[in-house]
Amino acid sequence: MSEADNIYSNPVVPEEKKQNVGQAKFLNKEFIRAVIIAFIAALLLKIFFFEADKIPTASMENTLLVGDVIGVNKAAYSIHTPRYFPFTYFEIPSVSLIPFGKPQHNDVIVFKFPGFDDQVYPDEDVDYIKRVIGCPGDTIKIVNRVVYINGIKQALPANALISKTDATGKDIKDERIFPPGKSWNGDNYGPLVVPKKGEVININSKNILEWEALIDRELNNRAVSVEGSVITINGTPARNYTITKNYYFVLGDNRTNSLDSRYWGFVPDDDIIGKAVLIYWSQNPDVVSDIFRSIRWNRIFTFV
Repeated sequence: MSEADNIYSNPVVPEEKKQNVGQAKFLNKEFIRAVIIAFIAALLLKIFFFEADKIPTASMENTLLVGDVIGVNKAAYSIHTPRYFPFTYFEIPSVSLIPFGKPQHNDVIVFKFPGFDDQVYPDEDVDYIKRVIGCPGDTIKIVNRVVYINGIKQALPANALISKTDATGKDIKDERIFPPGKSWNGDNYGPLVVPKKGEVININSKNILEWEALIDRELNNRAVSVEGSVITINGTPARNYTITKNYYFVLGDNRTNSLDSRYWGFVPDDDIIGKAVLIYWSQNPDVVSDIFRSIRWNRIFTFV
C-alpha cells in the first residue's frame, strides 16, 4: 500500500476540529440538562407552589371578572402533596406536609367543591373561588344582605357587586338553602355556627339533616342512618359526634348571583387548594371582534 492510500484510508482529524466537535457535544448535553432541570422546576412549582385559574362565572364580581386569569398561591396555608397523579386526572389523597397558617376572614380562596348537602361526593370534580366569611367556631348571620360575624357587622368587600335594595324578606323561605329545614333565604340567613375540629355536637332527629352530609364525608361513606328517633353512625347508635376537621363558610362577592355556602354548606380545610393573590391576565370574552380592545390592561398584574 502506498503512502497516498494510507492517507485516504486513515484520515487525520485536525486538533481544532476535534475540539469543536467535543465542544458541540458538551453544549448539547448542557442544553438537554438545562431543559430537564427547567421542566422539573416548573413541575414542582405547579405541584407545590403555584397554579393559574381562569374565572368562568360572575359570582365574584366586581372583585374578579369573567375572563380574569389569576395566580393561586398553593403554599399560602401549607405545602401539600398533589391532588392528582402527575400528567393524569387520577385523583389521589392530598396530605399536608408543612403547615404555614390558616385562612383568615376576607381571604379569597380556591377550593375543591365539596358537593351539595345530599352528596357524599360531588357529581363533578370542579374548583370554586369564593371569599372566606366564617372561620371555625364563628357564628354567621346575614340580615338584609349585611353579614354579621359573632354579632359584629362586617364591611362589604371594596369591589363587591352587592345591591342594598330589593333584599328578599326574612319571612320568605328558599328551599335551596343550607342546611335543609331552615326557613332562611340568601339575603336573610342564620344564625349558623361554623364547625371546628374537636367540637362535640349533639345529634338528634330534629337536627340530623344539618349534620348528615358532613359526618358522611368525614367518614367517607353513607355512615348516618335514621330510623324514627334512633340515629346510627356506621351501625352504632349515636347521640353525639366529634368533628375531625376545621371548616369555613364562604360567599361570592356578587351575593345575588353566587352559589356558595348558603346553598351547599361548609368547606373543609383539606379541600382548600390555595389563596388567590394576583390577576396576571384579563380579557373580556364578550369582545371577540377586536383582540387588542378585549384585553383589560388596567387589571393585569393587580392584586386580588
